Formats: sequence, C-alpha cells, structure tokens
Amino acid sequence: MKAALGFIGAGAIGHSVAQVFAATGVCDIVISNSRGPDSLSGLGYGMRAGTPEQAAEQDVVFCAVPWSRVPAALGAVPDWSGRTLVDCTNPIEAPRFVKADLGGRTSSEVVADLAPGAQLVKAFNHLAPPTYAAGPPLDGGRRVLFVSGDHDDAKKKVLALIDLIGFVGVDLGALTTGGALHEFPGGPLPSRNFIEID
Repeated sequence: MKAALGFIGAGAIGHSVAQVFAATGVCDIVISNSRGPDSLSGLGYGMRAGTPEQAAEQDVVFCAVPWSRVPAALGAVPDWSGRTLVDCTNPIEAPRFVKADLGGRTSSEVVADLAPGAQLVKAFNHLAPPTYAAGPPLDGGRRVLFVSGDHDDAKKKVLALIDLIGFVGVDLGALTTGGALHEFPGGPLPSRNFIEID
C-alpha cells in the first residue's frame, strides 16, 4: 500500500505520527506549519516540508495543531470538498489546560464545521506523542487506536492506515457518540493504553 499523507501541524503530535508512517517506507508525507516550509528541516526519509495547501492535496490529511490555531490552519485551505481529514486535535491547550466551551458539541463536530465538505475522521488524538513513537507492541499485544466519524469510506481509509503501521484500529461510530468517548478531556478512553492480544 502506497500512501500520500499531508500533515497540517508539525508539533509533537504531528511530527510523531508522521514519523511512524514514514518508518514504513511506503508513505510519501508532506508536513507543514504556520511558519512556512523553510522553518522545517531535518525531517528525515519520506517526509518533505510544504505549505498547508500542499499538505491538503494529499490522499489523507491530518490536522494536528493546538486548539486555538485550528480555525486559521483549516482556513488556509480554500476548499475541503471530498477530502479525507483526520482530526488529531483536542479542545484543550497549555498553559491553562481548561477545556474549551464547545456548546455541548464534540470538538470534531466543531472542526468539521471549519472544514466544510471534508470527510472528517477523529483519530490519533488519545495517546501522548511518545506513545505513538514507541510503536504498536506492548505486553504481548498491539496498541489500540480509536476512530470515529460519519463517513464510512473515510473511516475505512484511516483504519487501513492504522493497520499499515501495525496498530489495531477500533471504530467507535459517529462523531457525536464515538467522538465523545475518545475526546480529551471528558471522554473515558484518552491516555489509556488499550491492547489487543495477538
């Protein structure tokens, strides 16, 4: 499987997840940030710096920016129609770590409104960056990654990518229900290392 992936956000989560995919040797990755491609160097094999627009041209796009920067990051792409967008964000941010007021909605529902037309999948948000970097094996099994979304085809793409890197993908259903389960803070699943025993 050859995968073209774009990352909007080159911080701890974005860079860690991109590195996991790059290590497969079968992913072409464009990674971007708000400061421009010249600010990104030493990315390693399989990764190249680009703009958010270039990242969004890839088959699957990951949004991995701090919560306050989500509107600007997604707004840099003029048209999200038909794109598969993976929401790696959580509605919390340093230094206060207080959950944003979402008006009773999940964070991914808010993100979906900021990327109209995108087929949004919530994933790669419930573990800390070092855990992704450590890879799937744990105590005789493989780490579980949760997925939720309202578009089955988009979820299948993301689940296939999770399988590609050796993790176990678990579909929790729609954004309003499954998304609430693995949103941080508030959901019962974040920061927990679930494994499937092989």
